[in-house]
Amino acid sequence: MPELPEVESARQALEAALDREIRAIDDNDEWVCRPHRPGDIARALVGGRLVAAHRRGKTIWCETVGRDGEPGPHLGIHLGMGGRIIVTGPDGEHSGEHSGEHSGGELVRPDRTPFKAEWDRFTMVFADGGRLRLFDKRRLGRVRLEPDLSALGPDAEMISRAEFRERVGRSRAPVKARLLDQSVLAGVGNLLADETLWQAAVSPSVPADELDDGALDRLHDALARSLKVAIAGGGVHTGEVIPFRHAEAFCPRCGAPMVTGKVGGRTTWWCSQEQSHTA
Repeated sequence: MPELPEVESARQALEAALDREIRAIDDNDEWVCRPHRPGDIARALVGGRLVAAHRRGKTIWCETVGRDGEPGPHLGIHLGMGGRIIVTGPDGEHSGEHSGEHSGGELVRPDRTPFKAEWDRFTMVFADGGRLRLFDKRRLGRVRLEPDLSALGPDAEMISRAEFRERVGRSRAPVKARLLDQSVLAGVGNLLADETLWQAAVSPSVPADELDDGALDRLHDALARSLKVAIAGGGVHTGEVIPFRHAEAFCPRCGAPMVTGKVGGRTTWWCSQEQSHTA
């Protein structure tokens, strides 16, 4: 599942689609566009424009305006396991794209008009000839109008130290489980949680309410640093400890063996020395 840094990259790619008149929409994939019927999204948006791209955690949505210039419905996009946002300019060149699996070159008919790619689940065609595509081999992405954000906690990149302490530290659950709970904090996935806990030298299994304010502040700051590095580097795979999440690996900071187990139902790796309960 993409985590906040990958989704932020997709949001940035969407900025290349802003303020361009929408000429047509292919919303015929009823699974990806559920609960809408084919044509519902097209009828709501064709003739209008996307005017802003937002993100909270792993959820992206665009503000729209109609052909009359009045505000239209929000367009929500979820990447699923491996979806990619690809935006092309009038000449077909990529003007916005986030990192992920590559789709290869686009096939064209003899008259040079493009085929719909097999894994393009949703396509928006602009009046200038460019396109916005959700490319998704696994068909696990989602496109819908007026996405519901009510179950999401505050964005992990934006949360303050004080709110982080209050939300993460008020449970007996393991601290890693609190970090992964999207209603507590939106955007942290399994790899980012392991990187953050390692950066802060906090045990993933310690009950969250046993952490004092100093430890919670250290964890908040480690999350902020980890996010900054991952967004700049193109994803959570660029974290310092991520390459050492495997058998017979050693902590890149102190050299102690890395160990693994299940925490909050997720496979977890941590330093046996610096992240023990007594460290």
